[in-house]
Amino acid sequence: MSDIEKVKQLRKSTGAGFKDCNEALKESNGDLDKAAEILRVTGIAKASKKMSRDATEGVIVISGDEKKMSLIEVNCETDFVAKNDEFIEFVRELSDLNNIKSSNFQKLQKAHMKNNETVEDNLIGLIAKIGEKITIGKLKTMEFKNSRNFYYQHTVIKENVSKLGVVVSLNTNEKSENVDRFGKQLSMHIAASNPLTLNADDIEQSLIDKEVNLIEEELKNSGKPEEIVKKISLGKLKKFKEENSLMTQDWVIDPSLKVKDVINSLEISDLSINNFIRLKIGE
Repeated sequence: MSDIEKVKQLRKSTGAGFKDCNEALKESNGDLDKAAEILRVTGIAKASKKMSRDATEGVIVISGDEKKMSLIEVNCETDFVAKNDEFIEFVRELSDLNNIKSSNFQKLQKAHMKNNETVEDNLIGLIAKIGEKITIGKLKTMEFKNSRNFYYQHTVIKENVSKLGVVVSLNTNEKSENVDRFGKQLSMHIAASNPLTLNADDIEQSLIDKEVNLIEEELKNSGKPEEIVKKISLGKLKKFKEENSLMTQDWVIDPSLKVKDVINSLEISDLSINNFIRLKIGE
């Protein structure tokens, strides 16, 4: 086999660039297996050097069906790489595996991809090849019994790949156009309104404490009597909870209604929201 043919074969098997393959073959005296190992070690070294850089771009990928659905965030350094075909192919396969592994990061890292190499090794190889820091960010799975998942994507790059993804789970046995329409509209509402939790009682106490401090700081020099300040504070805190809880948010399609009012208006006895997931690059 000629040197050029060896370089071509090594490029095909490892995905490394021409220059790197050529240098690895020289170092291994033409031994393809040794050259592949050299490239693997070199790739790890290159990836390690890039991990100190910022990766603030990337994509959100959704995989699954109405019974079980997962989202995964994959970060990179530039929007150019986020739209790269090889990167997109990798994140799509990664997303399908993530759904199978129910967003268990440790199991996902050790899972084997179509080329029989682990996710961990494929990620190292992709970093070395593309030349940017690439990391797996947030990953979440939605799966409830007797429920249906609905999703929405915003700023779509390719099918099931976008900059913002939402999955919401509805608990109901009914299958109708009304449920389908509401599920789609609700996922769009979540994308636009960015609720923190499903219900006000679910908001973390640390967030409430932070908001209370902001309100107190705002009102401390108002000159109003203490009793009035206390009443205003309670009103502002109530508004904060309502605006950040999905059930009490104004419905984006008709702000005269709350989300809970829309659910009641559908008159479906077993309809309720189990939970939702919203992931956006940069948040």
